[in-house]
Amino acid sequence: ADIGDIIRGKDLYRGNNGKDKLEDNLKTIFEKIKGNNNSTLKDLPLDELREYWWALNRKEVWKAITCGAHGTYFRPTCDCGDNRGCSQAHEKCRCPKTSDGKPNDQVPPYFDYVPQFLR
Repeated sequence: ADIGDIIRGKDLYRGNNGKDKLEDNLKTIFEKIKGNNNSTLKDLPLDELREYWWALNRKEVWKAITCGAHGTYFRPTCDCGDNRGCSQAHEKCRCPKTSDGKPNDQVPPYFDYVPQFLR
């Protein structure tokens, strides 16, 4: 499982007490998020709230996890925009700036929405 699966409650390999405790803690956290936000979030079922939260925060979570990482990500992740293919993300798993100098902060785990059993 990856962090996205855990946050969204989609971890297929749950089964021991530690993971059940984690799931209970996550439910408590998301209930607090639900209670502390606007009426739109209050009406969302818990599983939809978790998906919504992950969609909004996955980029920041990835930055937090990789802030001290060195080296390269294990496969090409950056869109070069030059019709010659992609390159590997260096520098804490971040893609370089685009040719016009704008940040190109793509989130490398682009496969986090692939079903877990296919990864």
